[in-house]
Amino acid sequence: MTNLRKTSPRTQPVQRRAQERRNQILQVTAELLEEVGQDDLTTILVAKRAGVSVGTLYHYFPNKYAIMYALAEQWVGEMDIALQELEAEAIEGLSLKRFVERCIERMRLVYVNQQGLLPLVQAMYGVPELAELDLIHDELIIASMARMFERMDISSDTHELARLGRTYLELTHALIMVVVNQNAADGAKTLSELKHLSLMLLERAKSQF
Repeated sequence: MTNLRKTSPRTQPVQRRAQERRNQILQVTAELLEEVGQDDLTTILVAKRAGVSVGTLYHYFPNKYAIMYALAEQWVGEMDIALQELEAEAIEGLSLKRFVERCIERMRLVYVNQQGLLPLVQAMYGVPELAELDLIHDELIIASMARMFERMDISSDTHELARLGRTYLELTHALIMVVVNQNAADGAKTLSELKHLSLMLLERAKSQF
């Protein structure tokens, strides 16, 4: 289990100015992750780019992993919002093809909108301080997709729905990460292939139900 004392923010700012400063630190960290990567990211770099002293930075976050934890937590939160939006839709009226397209396009936006995503995701997977967020991310998507798969009459078996949710997660996460790091032409082709692969996965599962 992550030591939250080392990764949790020192304060939860309640004043608007303090919240704006915290958001600025997170934005700057995302920019620097994209520019220098996780290994070369330091609190000194973040403080300099944000225009604050290291002491001020430490008032909000005790170390760089605490900043990255907050950034990853924010991204997982955006993922949760997207999944809730999808679950709130009348998906039962969609064809399986349209359902797949809708889900992938909505999730793609969550990836596209997060600056510095590749090093952030790598950190979630490889840095012990962020590992619990990687687990939360996976469980969130698997559970949500399993519920939607059941509503789409793909299966009614709890174990099978969870298995499909895991397969769908691994497939879409890996390829959307590729898509957002490709040029426009290649990204469009990969995205089309992802939709086709996802549709085949669910059609096969539904035919066996």
